[in-house]
Amino acid sequence: MPSAINNGPLLQYTDDIAPRPIPAALLTARSDVMAAVRNLATLTDGDMENAWNWKGEGEGEMELRYAFYNVLETFERAGIDAAKALRIDGTGRGRAAELIAPATAAKWDLQGLLVQLPDAAWDAKPGGEEWTIRETMGHIIAAQRGYAAVTAWWQSQALPADSDLPKARPDHIYDVLPSDEEEASGTPAEVRARLDEVLDQSTERLAGMPADRLAFGTRWVGFALDIGFRLGRWSSHYREHTVQIEKTLVMLNHTPTEVDRLIRQILAEWGRAEAAVYGSADRAEAVAVLAAAAAQARATAAEVAQG
Repeated sequence: MPSAINNGPLLQYTDDIAPRPIPAALLTARSDVMAAVRNLATLTDGDMENAWNWKGEGEGEMELRYAFYNVLETFERAGIDAAKALRIDGTGRGRAAELIAPATAAKWDLQGLLVQLPDAAWDAKPGGEEWTIRETMGHIIAAQRGYAAVTAWWQSQALPADSDLPKARPDHIYDVLPSDEEEASGTPAEVRARLDEVLDQSTERLAGMPADRLAFGTRWVGFALDIGFRLGRWSSHYREHTVQIEKTLVMLNHTPTEVDRLIRQILAEWGRAEAAVYGSADRAEAVAVLAAAAAQARATAAEVAQG
């Protein structure tokens, strides 16, 4: 697996930016979310019309299918309430964090697509010159690590965003980063964990960037642009390759079940809720809203899985 030392360029060029680590309570909430997903994944499409005593005996019954939507609704409300808590706090996240935050929503949607796939699908050849899912994942993770490290370097140069920007890539950074193949190594679960880790590391080091630096110059595929553009591009890169993986699955004749589809929707909604606080300095009240929703989702999923 790639060594932590490969984050050296990111750390080196952000040493004057106050880091914003992912709050421990949010990491715990994510564990609860994934525990809920594991329980929901034990159900089958054939279980969906079974009865669920949602509010307990004597309160009437719902189809078990509603348990999935109930979890999703819980996350929708949590995102609304967490955003409100941040507004009441009044301190704000800053423009850099606001630009980064949609990336976690896009990443969780991708996780929702991946989490239910059989391991064999990762290395199945779709045909032609198309990448396997593992190869696509290696690119996504390596590109995010590169985006963050090179963004850190460009903002440290403090150059105006005009055509006089240097045209050469900072290859000294790319040369020490892991290859796509290294980033794709390991079990599917290990690769999915790396997908989370690389975005969190990028966010920790860059979300607190002072707003004036967002106007500094950078290059992206040769174009002279500003740092704000580069930060805002993270989310679309995840979405671009999520579509690629969806097309790969069509070529592999993989059809998701209803349970698969609902679990993806649940994780996508969790991502939108997390985006409400992602990249902010630790705001305990807002994060607590998400943590409570995740704990509730875990309890609901455990209940329905037990029958």
